[in-house]
Amino acid sequence: MIILYWRNSMNQSSPYEPQHSPSNDEISLVDLAKIMVRRWKTMVLVFLVVVLGALAYVLLTERAYEYVSIYQVAEEAPGRALEAPASVLAKANNLYLGPETRKLRESAGLESLPFEVAAASPSDTLLIRLGSEASADNNELVTQMHDALLARMMAGQQERVEKHRASLEQQLENAERALEAVEQSTSERAGELIANYTQRLAGIQQDLTQLSEGEVVQVAVQSLEPAGTGRSLIMVLAIVLGGMLAVIGVFIFEFGSIVRASLKKEKTGKAS
Repeated sequence: MIILYWRNSMNQSSPYEPQHSPSNDEISLVDLAKIMVRRWKTMVLVFLVVVLGALAYVLLTERAYEYVSIYQVAEEAPGRALEAPASVLAKANNLYLGPETRKLRESAGLESLPFEVAAASPSDTLLIRLGSEASADNNELVTQMHDALLARMMAGQQERVEKHRASLEQQLENAERALEAVEQSTSERAGELIANYTQRLAGIQQDLTQLSEGEVVQVAVQSLEPAGTGRSLIMVLAIVLGGMLAVIGVFIFEFGSIVRASLKKEKTGKAS
C-alpha cells in the first residue's frame, strides 16, 4: 500500500512545477507538411538553383580524355629487363620530364601546360606507362610531350643495349681465342677445357640473340570514354542534392521568419 501511494504521489504534478503543453514543445508531421506546402515556391527555387547550376557546369565544362603511351623496356632475355623498369621510371620523372616540359612550353608559347604527365610502371610488367588527362583540343600537345619523353627513354635504353652488346661481343671474342689456344694444346685437360669453352661460346651467342631493344608500343592513344565523373551521374547527384537542400532550405527559412517575428514582437512590446 505504501509503495502504491508513493508511485501515485510521484506521478502527480507538483503545483510548483511549470505546466508544459505538448502542443508547445512538439511539432507534428501535419505541421511539417503545412510548412512545406506554404513555402513550396522556396523549395522549387532552391531545387532549380542546384539543378540548373549542375546543368551549366556539365554543359560549359570541356570534356577531358585520358591519353596513354606505353613503352616496353629493353630485355637481356625474355622476361628479364636489361634495366629495371623502376630505374627507367625514376629517370623519366627526375631527368626527362622537367626539361621536356620547359621545352614544350617555350615552343608553344605557354606559361604552363594544360595537362600533367603521370609516369608509372604497372606491377609485374616490363612496361612504362605515360598518362595525361586533357581535352581533345590539346591532343597535339599531349602527343608532342609523350613523343619527347619516349624518345629520351629510348635513347637511354639504346645506349645501355649497345654497351651490353659490345661487352658480350668482347666476351665472345675472348672465348673464341681461348678455344683456339686450347685446341692447339696437348694438355691432358684440353678436352675438358674445349668442352667448357664451347659451352661458354654457346651461352654468349644465345645472350646476344636474346638481347632486345626497348619498344614504343603506343603513343598518346585517346580513351574511348571521357575521363572523370560522367555527365549523367552529375545530374543524378544534382537532383538528389537539390531535393535534400530544398527541404532543408524550407525549414531554415521558416525558422528565420519565426525568429524575425519574435524579435519584432519584442520590439513592439517594449515600445508600448
